[in-house]
Amino acid sequence: QVQLVESGGGLVQAGGSLRLSCAASTRTFSSYHMGWFRQAPGKEREFVAAINRSGISTQYTDSVKGRFTISRDNAKNTVYLQMNSLKPEDTAVYYCAADPSPWNYYSDYSWGSWGQGTQVTVSS
Repeated sequence: QVQLVESGGGLVQAGGSLRLSCAASTRTFSSYHMGWFRQAPGKEREFVAAINRSGISTQYTDSVKGRFTISRDNAKNTVYLQMNSLKPEDTAVYYCAADPSPWNYYSDYSWGSWGQGTQVTVSS
């Protein structure tokens, strides 16, 4: 398993931006696919975005396409989630996930390592 530590959450007004970071403690970061999930109060945890080992391939849930960008820096063992044009419905705890070979990006059962989460609150 990989230790993951998220940062960058906070309170922002609707239309604003935040960049989340997730630092991984592993010497083989480039061998892991990385993902972001979120969980709003009273709701199930849901997939947000994922990126493959090299960073060439990405996937997003429909509700964030065109607003969020996932990226990674393998030299820094870090994955990022740039969130623009934030909406109140983006309010949630955001979790970073890692797995060497997730069978389904959209399923949280596919991911073997998780961070503790960081709160994002978007005010209207």
